[in-house]
Amino acid sequence: MKKIETIAIVGMGALGLLFGDLLQRDAALSVGFVVDAARMERYGREPIRINGVPKRFSLLPAGAAEKGADLVIFAVKSTALEGAMEDAAGYVGEDTVLISLLNGITSEGLLEARFGREKVVYCTAQGMDATRQGRTLTYSRPGQLCIGLPDGRPRDALEALAEVLARAGVPHTVEADILHRQWSKLMLNVGVNQVVMVREGNYGTVQVPGAAREQMIAAMREVIALSRLEGVPVTEDDLKYYVDLIDTLSPEGMPSMRQDGLARRPSEVELFSGTVLRLAAKHGLDTPVNRELYDTVRRMEAAY
Repeated sequence: MKKIETIAIVGMGALGLLFGDLLQRDAALSVGFVVDAARMERYGREPIRINGVPKRFSLLPAGAAEKGADLVIFAVKSTALEGAMEDAAGYVGEDTVLISLLNGITSEGLLEARFGREKVVYCTAQGMDATRQGRTLTYSRPGQLCIGLPDGRPRDALEALAEVLARAGVPHTVEADILHRQWSKLMLNVGVNQVVMVREGNYGTVQVPGAAREQMIAAMREVIALSRLEGVPVTEDDLKYYVDLIDTLSPEGMPSMRQDGLARRPSEVELFSGTVLRLAAKHGLDTPVNRELYDTVRRMEAAY
């Protein structure tokens, strides 16, 4: 079985730093972040503080590389994926394994189109409450990576990825049905990310009974209806699992979309309610809660 020893990560946001830090605790692994020249200079000046502890990471120049990495992890926003693929191209060799920590259900297809289907392992990151502000990352729960492959694909890359995650002590599960897990996570993001953003709150906003929590659950139920039409049915049991998961997160923490709003950055609304609205239109399904969330986020972003 292929053994993963060198890892290149694209994206130094909350997820990239969280899992980069977990992976580099295994001294046998060579872990680095792919950055452009401007970030190389900026990030090299002072350490990142993770839960109060100063951490330094190896920085790898974007584009050219002497040889490919064994594993490339994409941990950028969806709006930056095209540029990230260009930055990482030099690190993708014939046997490189690729995973995406991006939200939504579309990034694997984009990676397959650019680098080849056989390199991509499907992945969903969930259960963490990591928040990055400036050069500081804080979290109380590291969450886990859910990994897997659609039926009928060779499992060499999946097995190599599972082995290195186990070796490094990174929380993970190998999913029997990764597409179901990704649709379930889409349901979660559609609910919690969007509602916390439009209500300008935090996880605590939706952890208590009230209008915000009801709006979150209503948005999630629209994804359940859509998933059945798409042939990857999500259930009420899945909804309960993810609502219970939300209730375990630090009330002061914030999902990535709210962090984008505070920083006045473009959000991933197109991955969430945007995806729901486009697929719902194909099936003639009415999704009024997601329409309202989509329109509200767009108005907020237009006011930046």
